[in-house]
Amino acid sequence: MPAGGLHASIFLEGTFMERAFFLLFAAMAIGSGLMVIMARNPIHSALALIVSLVQVAAIFVLLGSPFLAAIQIFVYVGAVMVLFLFVIMMLDVRKEARTRFLEKGIAPALVVLVLLGGEMIALLLGSQRFPVLSAGAAGSIEELSKTLFTDYLLPFEVASVILLVALVGAIFLARKETD
Repeated sequence: MPAGGLHASIFLEGTFMERAFFLLFAAMAIGSGLMVIMARNPIHSALALIVSLVQVAAIFVLLGSPFLAAIQIFVYVGAVMVLFLFVIMMLDVRKEARTRFLEKGIAPALVVLVLLGGEMIALLLGSQRFPVLSAGAAGSIEELSKTLFTDYLLPFEVASVILLVALVGAIFLARKETD
């Protein structure tokens, strides 16, 4: 197995321990993903989503891409999930969860589910295998960081300011008025 390369299928190419850890992380990701949709409490659902995203980061490490794992943790687990938890805590999600969105039943949702599932299966069967990429083919972390902080410095800073304004706005809206 080439060191540092991204592999299309670690399950077929790795050692026994790599396969065992891959199966463990994949099973935990699927289990926590099911908990996201089955949990009645929105906070428990958000925490299960955090567990699922951490398991995906662990799979990135197994695939030889620790940089993607770190980005997965920082961006999705760190930033996006904090915003999800802000929204859950600011709104009365439990009251909204009690109202039923599909008054006519679950039949339209099942029809859409079957159509989308059939489309996914058709696309997967019609596609070729994903190519195996070497570590140098996609560029190095140094090249990415130089590009980010030279060519894309302004959009990076604008995104930072927008996130800061959103955080301050969420704190201002969540604050209780005391008279």
